[in-house]
Amino acid sequence: MLALLVTGCSSASSGGVPPSPSAAASSTVPSSVPSTVSASPSPAASPSARRAGSLAERTLAAMSLRDKVGQLFTITVWGAKAGAASKENQARYGVATPAQVVEKFRPGGVILFDWAGNVSGAAQVAALTTGLRKADTGEAPLMIGVDQENGLVSRLKPLVTKLPGASQIGATGKTAIARDVARVTGEELRDLGISLDFAPVADVNVNPRNPVIGPRAYGSDPKKVAAMVGAAVDGFHAAGVACVAKHFPGHGDTSVDSHTGLPVIRHSKTQWRRLDAPPFREAIEHGVDAIMTAHVVMPKLDPSGDPATLSRRILTGLLRRELGFDGVITTDALDMAGVRKKYGDAEVAVRAVLAGADILLMPPNLPKAYDAVLDAVKSGRISERRLDESVLRILRLKEKRGLFGPVRTDPGALRSAEHRRVAARAFAAVS
Repeated sequence: MLALLVTGCSSASSGGVPPSPSAAASSTVPSSVPSTVSASPSPAASPSARRAGSLAERTLAAMSLRDKVGQLFTITVWGAKAGAASKENQARYGVATPAQVVEKFRPGGVILFDWAGNVSGAAQVAALTTGLRKADTGEAPLMIGVDQENGLVSRLKPLVTKLPGASQIGATGKTAIARDVARVTGEELRDLGISLDFAPVADVNVNPRNPVIGPRAYGSDPKKVAAMVGAAVDGFHAAGVACVAKHFPGHGDTSVDSHTGLPVIRHSKTQWRRLDAPPFREAIEHGVDAIMTAHVVMPKLDPSGDPATLSRRILTGLLRRELGFDGVITTDALDMAGVRKKYGDAEVAVRAVLAGADILLMPPNLPKAYDAVLDAVKSGRISERRLDESVLRILRLKEKRGLFGPVRTDPGALRSAEHRRVAARAFAAVS
């Protein structure tokens, strides 16, 4: 069971491709002083575009169709250095280094993983994120994220302050601990050049046989989980990083792991509103930046049999219209079995956009997914207006979190005395 729980969002860590030998053998990055990399300069828009609209809107107006499509994708790259060659990158993307992948596809984001060879030391991660941002020559800045929930899913575990996981925090009933832990986590991500955490988990773990959520959730009481989620969102924002509440519409009542199968949850809409929705409502009230979809079927919310990630009734109908969320919707990893059972990888990417998703996370075949979305826009299946809606949401998130300006790193600030004190208080409360 633990082997399944630690996989987080990607199936690659359980039976997927390990880091390439060349990436794992990359030389250690020297201890560094705080570094700065400026994001791409504001585009040279027309005089009328410069006079009107936000920076995000002006950037959108200056982007090509291909670059807009690229913004939808958050991808994995292999290797510890931006300029280090990896056979895995060559096989998947046709170029060898992480920097070349970013240059070629101009994705909206990159997500770091230990199993992709991205994490070996604090200075190394800071240098990697700096190098990836420098490699991005598009109009919009690159957003770098990570799956750092603490507890079982801790991609940066060897580098950052050790903190309790969600179930431990939830058991204390103290929302201040949830906020402090999220703040410390966010501050350490920021020091590494990481601007987005795919946390907190907003699922209500009502099924004790749940193989994939379990202790990753704050608990089994919707109201208590909601309070913890709201506090965590506040903590991440206090640190200046974006956060993602997951997995909508709720992954807490399943006995199937969506990394390896397609769970079915038979909650009625009334049950969903009472059990699953409260933490997401709370996250939205606290201004959460993004919400991640779940690869689960809820036939009483959408009888089509499609997973929520591909369901317009769920993403647009419930999340956008009923809950009033106008932030970024990101899919869970598209390399997971739960979303690949019914459609091919190209069709999955298109259907996710049509359902209401903005970010397409970790497609198993990026060139195929990219071309499918591009062709769908050119054919009119996805309207340019629909594409622009998603891109503008992503750009607004980046603008709000300061990514259009300089992004500074300070890897030496990790595990500070203040952070260790917060950790000590948190563990004392959960013991």
